[in-house]
Amino acid sequence: MQLANDRHYTHNEGTLRALHYIMLKHEPSKNPGRWRPGPIWVKREGTGETVYEGADVMLIPSLISELIVSLNAASDSPAMIRAAMAHLNLTMIHPFSDGIGRMARALQTFVLAREGVVDPRFSSIEEYLGSERDVYYSVLAEVGKGAWHPENDALPWARFCLKAHYQQAELFLWRTAIVDRIWQVVEEEIKTRGMKDRYAFAMADAAVGFRVRNATYRSLVPDLSEQMAGRDLHDLAEMGYLVPKGERRGRYYSSGDWLKAGCRELQDPSEKIRPFCGRA
Repeated sequence: MQLANDRHYTHNEGTLRALHYIMLKHEPSKNPGRWRPGPIWVKREGTGETVYEGADVMLIPSLISELIVSLNAASDSPAMIRAAMAHLNLTMIHPFSDGIGRMARALQTFVLAREGVVDPRFSSIEEYLGSERDVYYSVLAEVGKGAWHPENDALPWARFCLKAHYQQAELFLWRTAIVDRIWQVVEEEIKTRGMKDRYAFAMADAAVGFRVRNATYRSLVPDLSEQMAGRDLHDLAEMGYLVPKGERRGRYYSSGDWLKAGCRELQDPSEKIRPFCGRA
């Protein structure tokens, strides 16, 4: 985020190594910040099936240099395609002993951030990849064909990434619509029962599945003291809208039965996108 809008920055090997070190510094045995010392194979989670063998270790320095040149070069290709190719190329080179998935996704997001797309809901496809892990591995296997083959057609990968961005945008729009509906129901309940208007912030957050804490509630309501926030949350729990969990500083509130029921009613069961209401 710091480098995304730095006009003096250019992609470089040092930044790639530094990002990897940040991700894996707690695991020295996995060579954080260093190129892998030997061969490596990518295995499908769950089955252990080998889907790809990384590029020859002796080629890593030169291939990374080529990748960096491509990242810094002027291009007429859309930013999403360039970001997708950055992800693919780093994955196929596979320069690190571990954490390549995180690194490739970070680089993809970084390329988009450099284009001004900094909101994680649009610059990241992390959530989609998490729900489509098998498809992700299948596309990588289709494009990579088991080993380093830069001559292969990358179109299936580009399509996969564009679909991922589209699905995440659709998910965001759907969630926004759900939140709008929840706020309407909550505000109507508050008006009907003559409750404090600010209660809506805690009730709506709980309804969509967030853990409501004193501090987070205060961050949403201007000039609300810790004591007043505590009383509000206690009152909402007494009325059954919230359910307290934990003790003292660890206390948070989740949705009560009324909010859970309201959230379920607002969701169309025919919709294919994963809901987010009612999380623990």
